[in-house]
Amino acid sequence: MSDTVQPLLPVAIPYSRARFARGMRAGRWLFASGLSGTDFVNGLAPDVAQAAHPLDGPPQAKREAQRLYANLAAVLEAGGAAFADVCRLDQYYTTPAAVPPYHETRSAVFAGRIPPSTSILQQRFLYAGQQIEALAVAAVPGSGFRATHMDFPPGYAIASSSGYSPALACGDFRFIPGVTAEARVAAEGPVDPEARRAYGLWKGTPVKLEAEFVIERKLKPSLAAAGATLDSVVKAQVYLRDPDDVPAFNEVWLGHFAAPPATTIISTSTPGFTLAELRIEINTIALARDGATQRQSVAGDAAPLFTGHVAAVRAGDLLFLSGLMGLEHGGLAAAARPDPRQPFFGIPVKAELAAILKQAEAVCRNAGTSLAHAVRIQQFHTDLADLPATLEVWHEALAGAPLPLSAVEVAWLPVPGARLLVDLWVHAP
Repeated sequence: MSDTVQPLLPVAIPYSRARFARGMRAGRWLFASGLSGTDFVNGLAPDVAQAAHPLDGPPQAKREAQRLYANLAAVLEAGGAAFADVCRLDQYYTTPAAVPPYHETRSAVFAGRIPPSTSILQQRFLYAGQQIEALAVAAVPGSGFRATHMDFPPGYAIASSSGYSPALACGDFRFIPGVTAEARVAAEGPVDPEARRAYGLWKGTPVKLEAEFVIERKLKPSLAAAGATLDSVVKAQVYLRDPDDVPAFNEVWLGHFAAPPATTIISTSTPGFTLAELRIEINTIALARDGATQRQSVAGDAAPLFTGHVAAVRAGDLLFLSGLMGLEHGGLAAAARPDPRQPFFGIPVKAELAAILKQAEAVCRNAGTSLAHAVRIQQFHTDLADLPATLEVWHEALAGAPLPLSAVEVAWLPVPGARLLVDLWVHAP
């Protein structure tokens, strides 16, 4: 691990040589990935699982949330920050029933001043019974660099039960919460009238209508109010519930950019969002339009996952990569495709991750950094049973350095037969 990146509170990963970095300090930034209700020994902590008396006290989701935030507090303290310094939260749940108890806990922790947030339903996490997984980004406060909540009417209703800010500024960075095509006026919902297909089966493509609405009616106004523009977006995560929506979404998305941001398309469960009718959610990080921090597109040595996408974008001291999969020559790497005549030889997910890391290292090299500076690794698996094999690959690639890892099981990936997608953030000092 580089001396510019400091793993915080590392712990052993069970039955593995690898270690988990509960947090990462990278210059003025602090990252916490893989946040959950664990005690790092027993899976879910005994006080969370309450195996002998699970119905006593608060709901399990609230117990998970309380332990999750205790774990985040420890990371923040170790990195020189506090809850007020958190810039962004990403949350995944296996059940919508977990969301309200989690929100109650989150609101108490942040005293009602919640950073921009994304909440998505997914299939499975690492621990038996686990319902919540979260990631956080914080700013280590310093001169001219501090998490500042922005107050402006976002043009859509933010539910009081969620309560997050419409944007957050930190230096030249602008964090915008995940936005959907939920109706701006509740009585006109669930999907906003502008984002709904007209009467008839072929009077518009639903995901195109939603994506266009999200970009034009919610994202662009929020960016403008935060002092940014669509062209200053450096990173986007796009959540889709239906794999068939990917090509149509890309048509809309790429039509809005001369130079697109680093973009990762991530699948959700069905339903995946706060309203079962929704098809898409987009969250973004942008730069201030009048700031000094430069936005630089970075190419790799291989084509990005999707035609028209960019391999990565460097924004000051952070490098955001677009979603990576184990492709070679436009298809799944040969070593990742089992030979049906001898199917029990080879470990496909290892071959996929090896191909991913080869792509990632080339991008990092072209940006003037390296994988040794990785600060946030999100792995999206079709089967979490593949995780141990990926830990071996990472352990060797990073010479045993602790891993800032979040691993989630998802419903699908956009390449047939693939098992893994990686979203990677790297410090670029």
